[in-house]
Amino acid sequence: MQTFADLKLSEIVLSNLEKSNYINPTPIQSEAIPFLLEGRDLLGIAQTGTGKTAAFSLPMIEKLKGRDYSLPALSPRSLILAPTRELATQINEQIVKYSEGYKVKSTVIFGGVGQGKQVEALKKGLDVLVATPGRLLDLKNQGYVKFDKIEIFVLDEADRMLDMGFINDIKKILPLVPQNCQKMLFSATMPHEISKIAQTILKNPKRVEVTPPATTVERINQRLIICKKADKYQLLRKILTEEATELTIVFTHTKHGANRIVDYLAHFQIKSAAIHGNKSQSAREQALADFKAGTIKVLVATDIAARGIDVQGIGHVINYDLPMDAESYVHRIGRTARAGKEGKAISFCDETQNDFLNRIEKLIKMKLPSEKFFGNPEESVKMTKKTKNFQDPRAKNNNPNPNKVGFKYRKK
Repeated sequence: MQTFADLKLSEIVLSNLEKSNYINPTPIQSEAIPFLLEGRDLLGIAQTGTGKTAAFSLPMIEKLKGRDYSLPALSPRSLILAPTRELATQINEQIVKYSEGYKVKSTVIFGGVGQGKQVEALKKGLDVLVATPGRLLDLKNQGYVKFDKIEIFVLDEADRMLDMGFINDIKKILPLVPQNCQKMLFSATMPHEISKIAQTILKNPKRVEVTPPATTVERINQRLIICKKADKYQLLRKILTEEATELTIVFTHTKHGANRIVDYLAHFQIKSAAIHGNKSQSAREQALADFKAGTIKVLVATDIAARGIDVQGIGHVINYDLPMDAESYVHRIGRTARAGKEGKAISFCDETQNDFLNRIEKLIKMKLPSEKFFGNPEESVKMTKKTKNFQDPRAKNNNPNPNKVGFKYRKK
């Protein structure tokens, strides 16, 4: 079996990988790293969880580590674009970890927070800048970022950029990147728009495709539970108390839906936190930190977390709501079964979501094993904005926040 040592990485990088218990490279790392060390452009077609961050960051560190001059202000040597602040932060954390012992300065910039500290880091000079498109363009327009010294450029999760509406920002950024720098583009799928970008910016690239686009990970045990919409709360609680003892991500359609689930679970002493676009950056970071530390076992998320959050030990992904976009199903369940481990993905399908289910099964080319859940009518939950108390004698505590949307049980 191939090891990282076989890829001709430096001793310090190998030592840092060993500290992180990484010994054997994943397929995309084995295929991509030798070509990137040669300075070639690369087109990587890979889902999340395949190790693509290390695939591009390790060769980047090897190229940047030998600097013997002071870094110029505002002109980073390499630029990595990521679609979300969570993914950008995670990439920067991994670069810091892999480059320990070398003079490789990196930082991450994203919107939703003050720009003061980000501008200060740029002024001090950087080897690596990890950025989301909007904040990068904002700081560029203010004169705080220059592109003239970029030696390596990475566009990560390009199809996600397209899904989130960042394609126009990307098209503004690409002409600013020096033509002669090394470029990499990573994407789980290759829609026409992304294929055009790849053809435009990459020169004679090495194509590495480790998993067919939009297919599910084989190590994930996938199940479908048919239920009524009113029974989803008790079904979720049943799974979390009887089955999902490891870290679990629960995906919902809406921000309000995520908040309601957290409120509901709190009544049964199940610690959870919500992460979505309405949460402040500090709240999102705290929720992720608590989740990684195991302080909370359940993270309730909208699709903002479907990509880019790499947390070890996620045993279950629960689709409380099936995604409207079939490809999002693949990205959601890819949060589990990482680093060679197995995982479980459980999807709830109510009477309103048959069309979503059909699209998913058509995309993944398989019929999901299904079962039915018949809830206790006494526990069927109806959401109401008027109810200020959680009317259930079995709940262990009263509503912790009576000003929030409440729950009540009703008979069907």
